[in-house]
Amino acid sequence: MHGLCELLERTINTSSTVSGQNFNCPESNGYFPDPYQCDLYYKCSKGNAETKLCPDGLVFSDENPNKERCDIPSNVDCGDRKDLQEPNPTKDCPRQNGYFKHPDPQACDKFYYCADGTPHELPCPPGLYFDEETSNCDWKESVNRQCDHITKDVLDDGFSCPDGEVMGPNGRALPHPTFPHPEDCQKFYICRNGLVPQKGSCPSGKVYNEDTFMCDDAEKVSGCENYFDGQPLEKSKIPKKA
Repeated sequence: MHGLCELLERTINTSSTVSGQNFNCPESNGYFPDPYQCDLYYKCSKGNAETKLCPDGLVFSDENPNKERCDIPSNVDCGDRKDLQEPNPTKDCPRQNGYFKHPDPQACDKFYYCADGTPHELPCPPGLYFDEETSNCDWKESVNRQCDHITKDVLDDGFSCPDGEVMGPNGRALPHPTFPHPEDCQKFYICRNGLVPQKGSCPSGKVYNEDTFMCDDAEKVSGCENYFDGQPLEKSKIPKKA
């Protein structure tokens, strides 16, 4: 989850500063946690404390007093520091930053990564569910979630990714399998991570070959030989699986 690491580097120097708090510095210089609030901490310089606040959704990591670092809660042991600042939610983001479960309770294999209140929907790898406690995708048997009917993404023409692995010509499962369009030889579908459907199209002069999962010459693809001559084509309405 490299995106959050970049966010941390960018936000660590822009964390909010709150004045007027009384804090006794345990050392003359360094960064020290508030005893009650996990996203609140203090920068001590020559014994003088400056009160600081992590970006919403992140908490202060107190492992190294010489390092100023805010991180996602699953990476920090807050101990007795249970309190947090008031959340500043946006649509699909309970807090401004972090990893959160999908609002659809059946979308266990998807989650949201929020950066400065902007949500980004992401899929888990096939067979994994999002675990909000660890902010990671894990084997569905290890995640305490009930998802009996996984919600599938559906394109505007009704296509959704079929269940199960698709084996390539070399006998290995394709990580991003492709499927033919039911009516147009030049078009096809891509299933990113086997789950997220996208539309694809071969370049001019080529058609999709469902046997090789690649674009090919029209004369090499059964039923598409005359595609560029404008002749009618007859293709199966159901995508063929290898």
